[in-house]
Amino acid sequence: MKTGVVGYGIAAQVMHLPFITTNPQYQLLSILQRHADTAKEKYPKIHLVRSMDEMLADPSLELVVITTPNDTHFEYTSKALRAGKHVVLEKPFTITSEEGKRLLAIAKDSGKVLSVYQNRRYVGDFLTIRQLLKEKKLGEIAEFEAHYDRYRPELRPGAWREEAAPGTGILYDLGAHLIDQAFCLFGLPKSVTADLRMQRPQAKTTDYFELWLDYGFTKVILKSGMLVREPGPRYMINGTKGTFLKYGEDPQEALLRQGVLPVSEDWGREPEENYGLLHTEINGRVVREKYPTLPGNFGWYYTDLYETLVNGKPLWVKPEHGYNTIRLIELAMESNQKGATVACSELLDTPYN
Repeated sequence: MKTGVVGYGIAAQVMHLPFITTNPQYQLLSILQRHADTAKEKYPKIHLVRSMDEMLADPSLELVVITTPNDTHFEYTSKALRAGKHVVLEKPFTITSEEGKRLLAIAKDSGKVLSVYQNRRYVGDFLTIRQLLKEKKLGEIAEFEAHYDRYRPELRPGAWREEAAPGTGILYDLGAHLIDQAFCLFGLPKSVTADLRMQRPQAKTTDYFELWLDYGFTKVILKSGMLVREPGPRYMINGTKGTFLKYGEDPQEALLRQGVLPVSEDWGREPEENYGLLHTEINGRVVREKYPTLPGNFGWYYTDLYETLVNGKPLWVKPEHGYNTIRLIELAMESNQKGATVACSELLDTPYN
């Protein structure tokens, strides 16, 4: 699959290129880097381009991976689809649900595949929780709480995600991961109640959120903040039969930021001391024990995508999923503004599994 990558920031360098360049099913043809030449220094065989038009002019190019800031997503994706290329678009898809609808229509008209890079479906803790819920090891889920917290009391200089602009802030950034995971596990909620804040004195955009998603019997709580120096459990799940607690962070991102390539046999495996705690009843016996975390691998996203593009396997991370995440973000902002619970309207009833 002959591939071009748009952008050469952290997302491209850490989350995409290590998996594209180590997967023999893909050939990296080009990288769009507007000014510097560092991409060519790292990948000397690629064609370094300075514009979308220059990249899309290559008739051999089949797949375009877009990793640029959120406000470019609609323009670049629509241009690539209309040029006859498949597209991988970094989360959170678009800035507005209206843009999302238009992209869905453009993708359908083009006959090309459009997918969103929801790599947090490919982490060990999520895969483990999905298995636990599928096997009903906790019974019926009464409460599911997920955190994606950081400690960064100062703004990061030059970070567009922390500027006061459309599509910035922690809800678009980290919230897109938690919302997508919730939809994968529980489907679409009935309503959302949101608390969005700017907690740091110098904050220009949302740097804290708490979302309550109503699924009837099941309540889902999604939280993220930038002032969490000592994190609690990343996941807390309570069901009619038991509880599952999971601390710690999936090891992949830290390794990638250190420059470690995803080629080892134990890639994505957690150390045993980071396993979650399962306290439940199985076959009439109460157990309270460490529960092994399944290995994760962001690279499986590209393996799955190849099976779709080449062998016609159903696409797992659909563009409709990206639209639903953006629509829920909009509804959360409406809830926060009104100080009220808001019904989840205009979500697309599309399969997640």
